[in-house]
Amino acid sequence: MKILEGHIAAPEAKVAVVIGRFNSFINESLLEGALDALKRVGQVKDENITLVRVPGAYELPLVARRLAESKKFDAIVALGTVIRGGTAHFEYVAGEASSGLGKVAMESDIPVAFGVLTTENIEQAIERAGTKAGNKGAEAALVALEMVNLLNQIQAA
Repeated sequence: MKILEGHIAAPEAKVAVVIGRFNSFINESLLEGALDALKRVGQVKDENITLVRVPGAYELPLVARRLAESKKFDAIVALGTVIRGGTAHFEYVAGEASSGLGKVAMESDIPVAFGVLTTENIEQAIERAGTKAGNKGAEAALVALEMVNLLNQIQAA
């Protein structure tokens, strides 16, 4: 039986991190976690990481698509935060970010890790950006690297 399973270390991987500026007080913690995971755990060289800042979560899919189309990256890590408010705005932004990033991954055939927090309130966002619930930015970065390695294994099988 052949078992394919990705591992985390990917020292030669070229990774784009695209991050929304809106809710930056949360997103910067996600970014710190993602960069730490890429460098320390994934062993990705600093020169192989490209950081792209966009206005907010809604803009993530367009920029992720452009990055994927460039063929310069092995993976994209998308980071942002959408906090529910009193209007339907949350559903539109969170839904479009999620479906758009998924579409980019499927159409580009490269991993697009979803590190976008979709929370009910600020407290939940803070918890997921490095306190009680871990750091979802770090988790997204590790997922991206594991997927790079897994897709390479599938290609070689």
